[in-house]
Amino acid sequence: MEHCGTQRLETNRLILRRYVVEDAAAMYKNWASDDEVTKYLTWPTHSSPEISQKVTGDWVKQYSDKSCYHWAIVLKGNGDDPIGDIAVVGMKEAVSMVHIGYCIGRAWWHKGITSEALKAVMDFFFDIVGVNRIEARHDPRNPNSGKVMEKCGMKYEGTLRGSDWNNQGICDACYYALLKSER
Repeated sequence: MEHCGTQRLETNRLILRRYVVEDAAAMYKNWASDDEVTKYLTWPTHSSPEISQKVTGDWVKQYSDKSCYHWAIVLKGNGDDPIGDIAVVGMKEAVSMVHIGYCIGRAWWHKGITSEALKAVMDFFFDIVGVNRIEARHDPRNPNSGKVMEKCGMKYEGTLRGSDWNNQGICDACYYALLKSER
């Protein structure tokens, strides 16, 4: 993989960009404080704006690492406030693989925004970074997350029973992936 860090990406409707510390308020308001958004995530709902402030501050510091890939999802024409998040949450250099995680504010569910963001990130990883495999997983109780993966061409590989943990406790994990050769 040829690491280049988080680069600004643009689609028809979206700008995917690095976080800045000033994004904390929008993060808290738009998704991090919503129990419905975080229901199947592996990090707890933010109980205060100060938690979002600390998290965004930590993320901004990580950008000095060229293998850090973490984008704020911004809807064009909606100001510069992020409405969601997409990032590499796991990486295996030996097999040129990245594992992607994402979430988006409830007000933007079922509009194709997350699929548009994931597709842009996948293209970036295949074309620029040179990964061989992109994977993602979801709790089967959250099938809409799997629909995002399918819409982006990822193939269902199987469900690992009792293999993961999220805010609902121990859970199954449905894995999807796409290889560069399958594009």
